Amino acid sequence: MIVGTIGFLSACKDDSSSTPAATDANTENSSSGVRMNEVQYLGTHNSYHPKPPDDVVFIANNLGLLPEAYADAIRDTKIDLIIPTLEYRHSSLTEQFEAQGIRQIELDVFLDPDGGRYANRSVLALLGKDPASGIAELNQPGLKVLHIQEIDYESTCYTFILCLSEIKTWSDSNPNHLPITVLIEAKDEVIPDPGIGFAIPLPFDADGLNEIDEEIRSVFPDSKLITPDSVRGDASTLEEAILTQGWPLLSDARGKIMFALDNNNAARTLYIEGHPSLSGRVMFTDSAPGTPEAAFTKFNNPVSNFDSIKDLSKRGYLVRTRADADTNEAKENNTMRQEDAFNSGAHFISTDYPVPDDRPEFNNYSVSIPGGGIARCNPVSASNACDDNAL
Repeated sequence: MIVGTIGFLSACKDDSSSTPAATDANTENSSSGVRMNEVQYLGTHNSYHPKPPDDVVFIANNLGLLPEAYADAIRDTKIDLIIPTLEYRHSSLTEQFEAQGIRQIELDVFLDPDGGRYANRSVLALLGKDPASGIAELNQPGLKVLHIQEIDYESTCYTFILCLSEIKTWSDSNPNHLPITVLIEAKDEVIPDPGIGFAIPLPFDADGLNEIDEEIRSVFPDSKLITPDSVRGDASTLEEAILTQGWPLLSDARGKIMFALDNNNAARTLYIEGHPSLSGRVMFTDSAPGTPEAAFTKFNNPVSNFDSIKDLSKRGYLVRTRADADTNEAKENNTMRQEDAFNSGAHFISTDYPVPDDRPEFNNYSVSIPGGGIARCNPVSASNACDDNAL
């Protein structure tokens, strides 16, 4: 567990607000020659996700919200069972950056151009409760941040702008921080409405994907962003740039934010369309090696994809993987997956447990960077210039 003032890498020093700010010269010297893909960071999955709602209601088995095994949990119209896979909880983004050393986060966004689409939790009417959330931010137009409409709808920052502003505020106060990567999932999956007014997500078309870029740029100036254009430079494609010229130096990436689109479906195709090698775009995409926009990719399972992750990391791609999923590792107190994640050379190791969960069923399970710092030199992709002996 990383708390308070955190140790630093001699080649990869990170300054929090509780640590005296380094001079530009000292920062540059401490990471001279080290590139941003030579470092391994800790991340969080669904980083906005607090404790699930006290009342998670499942209307009927035929809605497909739960497997049949949960049918006996339906008693009259009230179900007080929380989906087991949702039983993880994160603190605020600020707390994650400041006290837990997190440098990669994940946000899910829903379109809401007129505002109010997610202001009501219609399912609560079945409990005899007022479905109105009373949350003013949910009535504002713009992208909303939540996990599953009507089921898992709480968030530590309800709008995308609020989340982005929180990131920027912390970043501005810690200008020498290691680069932060923000994974964005554009969500529009529909949960069938049983006739009580479920919120129906709007599909992410080209305009909706453009809105993600627009909201990011409304908060962050270009000088704070690591974009495909800034990485590509004068190379013919983004992939050529990262394979031949490499990623930016860590000293140049400090204090900056990188965004990546999590989707690898039609949304990714639409986002790339008209933007060769992601020209003009804010976000990188989870694109297959061999394509012009390939630079970042993800494999959720580091056990079955260990060799692929290691190969891509060694070749120069940035890779994200997960140390745990669906609360399984925590409940089984199984660390095999996280060990493979770190050893694979993935750059972003995402977890639901950056600090121990003290509930008995979770065995105080947690994930932290080996050695206890904010980051370490990547065991696969780091060069000799990267040195973590000073942790």
